[in-house]
Amino acid sequence: MFTGIITDKGVVASVVKNDGGDLHLGIKTAYDLNTVDIGASIACSGCCLTVVEKQGDVFFVDVSAESLSKTTIGNWTEGVIINLERALKMGDELGGHIVSGHVDGLAKLVSFTQEGESWRLVFSIPNNLAQYVAPKGSVSLNGVSLTVNEVSDLDGTTFGVNIIPHTWDNTNLGNLKVGDNLHIEIDMLARYVARIADINKA
Repeated sequence: MFTGIITDKGVVASVVKNDGGDLHLGIKTAYDLNTVDIGASIACSGCCLTVVEKQGDVFFVDVSAESLSKTTIGNWTEGVIINLERALKMGDELGGHIVSGHVDGLAKLVSFTQEGESWRLVFSIPNNLAQYVAPKGSVSLNGVSLTVNEVSDLDGTTFGVNIIPHTWDNTNLGNLKVGDNLHIEIDMLARYVARIADINKA
């Protein structure tokens, strides 16, 4: 489990495609890897991946074909900057919201405008995820816990968030261009509330 509070901007150091189509990625990090066990989970731009190897300041993860089909990881190349967050420990501060690291789909950046020192970003999302996004609710984008400012009145498939300077500078959100896709994870609470509502309708 994670909180959506990014603690490092990692850099993809190597990309190797295995015979079965899976990827073996090396990710350079500022983390002290002496404190990271083999088998530990690290959220990589919101996708929970398992550390399978360590060399110096680089940790390695395997990404299955299933994960590649749901994420942008298949497009990562050497030098790509990704958001990193280590898994929660008991007693850690819950600064964002509960994030599982399971990507639900892709959000596309529609526009971004500067408002004072902050940035307003608008995203579009698939129809099947729109019901889970609500004003003042939480959402994870590339692993970053964000508060939804507004949702479009028409079909709910576009929504806006505000990015403060700290988040802009310390995550890869500041590198986005219009048309870019991001990993989106809907709020776990919204998922279960919608499920309960569907059951009650039946």
